[in-house]
Amino acid sequence: MTRVGNIYGQALYDLARDESLSGSILEELSALKELFAGNRDYVRLLSVPNVSKEERCALLDEAFSGKIHPYVLNFLKILTEKGYIARFADCEEAYRNLYNEDNGILPVKAVSAIALTENQAQRLSAKLGSLTGKTIELTNVVDPECLGGIRLDYDGTRMDDTVLHRLESVRKLLKNTVL
Repeated sequence: MTRVGNIYGQALYDLARDESLSGSILEELSALKELFAGNRDYVRLLSVPNVSKEERCALLDEAFSGKIHPYVLNFLKILTEKGYIARFADCEEAYRNLYNEDNGILPVKAVSAIALTENQAQRLSAKLGSLTGKTIELTNVVDPECLGGIRLDYDGTRMDDTVLHRLESVRKLLKNTVL
């Protein structure tokens, strides 16, 4: 995350929280992040210096006026005017982190060789929730290279109980064993 993302994401979050709009604005920011990721040319157009700021803001009005909250639209205009619209994803990430912190939500990425069943995901979320005291936002990522087991990444922590990790541990042990 960038300094720009932190500063602007924090400013929008503070405004949204004070107005009791933090959840709905997070939804809009997430949708815009996906939209911008799929339309890189539009973001480049909003960044081009040979198109006036007024014209770029008019493009935002044309595309989003009446479809998103005015705070979000004005936020996009500010980023565009300052030349930071390419950092929108960083702003969304900073906003999301603040929202999660205030609402006791812990995003967890569970990496497994095959997709977790709904029951497994629910049980894992419940177990992690009881350990952390937070609401778990679980994302399952399938990686056949882990062979089996599961790896959890959350809050800067990695818990690795995959077959691949175990095999690597055995390999290191054997490599360092003197006969």
